Amino acid sequence: MPAPSSLATQFGNAAVAQAFAAFPVQARVGLLAIRELILATAAGTAGVGVLEETLKWGEPAYLTTQSGSGSTIRLGWKNGVAGSTAPHLAIYFNCKTTLVDSFRTLYPNDFRFEGNRALLLDAKFPVPQDSLGFCISAALTYHLDKRR
Repeated sequence: MPAPSSLATQFGNAAVAQAFAAFPVQARVGLLAIRELILATAAGTAGVGVLEETLKWGEPAYLTTQSGSGSTIRLGWKNGVAGSTAPHLAIYFNCKTTLVDSFRTLYPNDFRFEGNRALLLDAKFPVPQDSLGFCISAALTYHLDKRR
């Protein structure tokens, strides 16, 4: 795991690097893994194009600004989620979409859900690559799917 000071070299946006550096270590490890999954999914999904990595509400956010293909994905963490002492990784989606409702139907046992806006993962466990990869792809192509 890179030290917070070396994170700046991994990002094109210094403010995003600072946001990751500010996360607690246990949350940072998982959120960096999710970031890599977002970037890899975008690169491997037709029509998505280059993502804009920026901050929204002080948290790392991924936008399909160039292509307009998808809905914003934002990363954060939560402490004190019922039934766990570990931090939870939070993957936020636009609450005005049907994304989280769809994910709840498809993956009821893979995530905890926060209303219609977030998937929560216990930071103690590995990131579920397949199910989360599908969710990320769905968000990154949300507007493409609506146009079809």
